[in-house]
Amino acid sequence: MAIGTSDQQSAHATADAQLVTNRARVTSVQAKGIASSEVKLYDGTSTSGTLKLDYVFGTEGLDHWIPGAGVVFNDGVYLDLTNTTGVTITYT
Repeated sequence: MAIGTSDQQSAHATADAQLVTNRARVTSVQAKGIASSEVKLYDGTSTSGTLKLDYVFGTEGLDHWIPGAGVVFNDGVYLDLTNTTGVTITYT
């Protein structure tokens, strides 16, 4: 008997990248921190898309779980990172 199921997926990058190519709901963001780190997630295929999430943090890193159903990205998820050695998102 199955207790529960999940359709969560994850994507990881160490440089600016297209993390997801189709519609997605981002449900969490984790990142390694260095001084003055920043992670931006855009709806689309580049930084010309709509900025949906923007996190600024330091050496403590980032571990953010988005409440509810997450944030919708209709045209994919593009990652723009600064002073961060790795970013992982979970999405449905």
